Amino acid sequence: MEWRCRGITWAGGEPGLRWWGGRVSALAYGQELAFRAVGERRCPGARGNPCPLDAVVSGRATGGRCAECARLDRTHSVAADTFLDDPQPYRVYLAWFGPGMTKVGITAEARGEARLLEQGAVTFGWLGRGPLMAARRTEEVLRQALGVPDRVAYERKRAARHALPSAADRAAEVRELYGRAREVGGWTETLEPLEFAARDHAAVFGLDGLPPLAGTVTELVDGGVVSGRLLAAAGPDLHLLDPGGRCVALDTRLMGGWALRGAGEGVALSVPVAEAASAVDESSQGELF
Repeated sequence: MEWRCRGITWAGGEPGLRWWGGRVSALAYGQELAFRAVGERRCPGARGNPCPLDAVVSGRATGGRCAECARLDRTHSVAADTFLDDPQPYRVYLAWFGPGMTKVGITAEARGEARLLEQGAVTFGWLGRGPLMAARRTEEVLRQALGVPDRVAYERKRAARHALPSAADRAAEVRELYGRAREVGGWTETLEPLEFAARDHAAVFGLDGLPPLAGTVTELVDGGVVSGRLLAAAGPDLHLLDPGGRCVALDTRLMGGWALRGAGEGVALSVPVAEAASAVDESSQGELF
């Protein structure tokens, strides 16, 4: 039987794999995963619509869509600044991914912590709440005033998870930035400030005691196998201990558009893997998220 994956979901605060047709397979740390990619990677379409061209897409593209479907997917999007009249309240947050890697962002209040789980934020704190445009303006003002980004390279996030400081140190770094943000003038006139409370996702992600990261899967290929014991999941990433004893990260966005079949237990991982580099070395590389 073949399955087609739509990537990871954090609905309900727990990781699971989404499949075409709506089914979700819950993920449990310690379980064995083994699957084989089959055929060609096809564009899954956008916004519930199939790709009209059934286009073949690159195995290395985390988006996994053809150009036309990617454009459609970005329309009416808060993240892409193409949806500016949403009447629901939004929240501004500070998200910590590793030492020196804190970003400012916004999310719809109704989504709760879902956006932070999807990005792989290890620790975060709310800063303020209010209308969308006020939240967006505050995000930009704080980014400039505090010298923090609104995006962090994903390779840096992955590397940092394998050598985390204590929860107290993580919270202290977010708290310090929160204090500096409250001192920036202007934004509290249009947003309601929220009291600081650090929230930590290390346990939810399963990050405690992760072995060093040996490499990252760069793409799936026809006949290639992904296999290993699931150690952790954070954002779109699965951290696996492969049969050879390496800790390897797989971005589940690379799975979208592939037909997948189960592979036998203990079958060696045989997809391309890039050797891990340090978070410092990767500071200027990779996709931003």
